Amino acid sequence: MIEEPILKVDNLVTAFDTEQGVIRAVEGVSFDVQAGRTLGIVGESGCGKSVTALSIMRLLPKPHGRIENGKILFHDQDIAALPADQMHAIRGYGISMIFQEPMTALNPVHQIGRQIGEVFKLHFPDMGDVEIREKSVELLKKVGISEPKRRMGEYSHQISGGMRQRVMIAMALAGRPDILIADEPTTALDVTIQAQILELLRRLKQDEISSILLITHDLGVVAETCDRVGVMYAGNLCEVADVKDLFQKPLHPYTRALLAAVPKFSMKDELKSIEGNVPNLVTPPPGCRFHPRCAQAKSACRERFPADTHLGNNHTVACYLYTDQSRASVP
Repeated sequence: MIEEPILKVDNLVTAFDTEQGVIRAVEGVSFDVQAGRTLGIVGESGCGKSVTALSIMRLLPKPHGRIENGKILFHDQDIAALPADQMHAIRGYGISMIFQEPMTALNPVHQIGRQIGEVFKLHFPDMGDVEIREKSVELLKKVGISEPKRRMGEYSHQISGGMRQRVMIAMALAGRPDILIADEPTTALDVTIQAQILELLRRLKQDEISSILLITHDLGVVAETCDRVGVMYAGNLCEVADVKDLFQKPLHPYTRALLAAVPKFSMKDELKSIEGNVPNLVTPPPGCRFHPRCAQAKSACRERFPADTHLGNNHTVACYLYTDQSRASVP
């Protein structure tokens, strides 16, 4: 039985005002995050992954960024339409986020213990200072930081990048969220520390957090960590499927091209690349934004963006190759 989604994003459009014109960095994106599941959003830099996460958190830069259309339903409540004070109560409590760069996300002039304690004070105002300190130490221990009592008195520049990321995770857990958004949680970390952080997230999902929305450009991280995955290109969500299905039978031409470009140990030929360039979102191409780079593009692809086609195994693709259900088996 499929659980009701904790988070449902429906036809989200996020825009930014720039000197060149309006950029719609997210255009008509829809997906669900089910209870107890990890959904990965994958795509190259600039495709709209992080903007989607910031839209959910209502942390778009003001006054230039805004949600133009769509709903963001958290436990069936449209948080895109909530007043700022009500959203403030949800942010960090119902939904928490680990930001992409922990060195800039942590305050360099405040001790780590104080920064974690501020989360407790915000969401649990009746909690006393002694209890806050005890719970902060407990969180640091839970995320795998050695000598947590000593680390409470240190500053972000005194600890390693991997430990800073663990501190960010501890701060995100302090509000006891239902869903954790992790935006590129392993960026700039060496492979050993990356593996440790991913293992920590898997363990926390089992013990502490109901669901995770993982933002990444790394297909290897998706394969190792996620239950489902959505593939984004130039602000559009091209394909959503269970991880196993996506890797075994990718449908969208962009998804296939991404997977073909992944280096393989047995590779003898040249590394494959995707011909062409990512479009300028000030003046994006009409229709499917991938069509200028797609060898299978049809005339319809150049006219309007395709509706989602729902195939077997809860697999959804936005591509005219599959709009005719009789051709749903196109390889």
